[in-house]
Amino acid sequence: MIFALLLIISNRINTLLEREFKEFDVTTKQWFLSETIHSLFDYPPTMKEVASEMGSSHQNVKQVALKLQQKGLLKLEKDKKDARVTRLSLTEQSHDFWEKTAPKGTIFRENMFKEIDKNDIETTRALLEKMLSNLTEIENGFVRES
Repeated sequence: MIFALLLIISNRINTLLEREFKEFDVTTKQWFLSETIHSLFDYPPTMKEVASEMGSSHQNVKQVALKLQQKGLLKLEKDKKDARVTRLSLTEQSHDFWEKTAPKGTIFRENMFKEIDKNDIETTRALLEKMLSNLTEIENGFVRES
């Protein structure tokens, strides 16, 4: 049942965030890509690095990145040392844009976690991190028989 609940929660979050972001003409995936770059990197990451952090494919990240580039929210640049590598960076326009959306995101998070004890949140986070680690092992072929 936990597996089903995770899928249901994921779908509901995606649906609700799509509704929230509609007025800003961005998708949940576009927000997630931007947030990944903003939160996890202090340098322009490669498309491969972003894809890895997002748990997505290079091709999916590229499609989302190109849409953000069209909107002026992301810059795609060839790496100076290796022209096969594309680096992603948020534009100044992007920082201003996401700052406008931040209050809605804060309200959404506060409502989603209301009346949930901080200890429960910490326990859930630890569980989800362990599950993510296990999924990484499965993905890398480190499956052990029970």
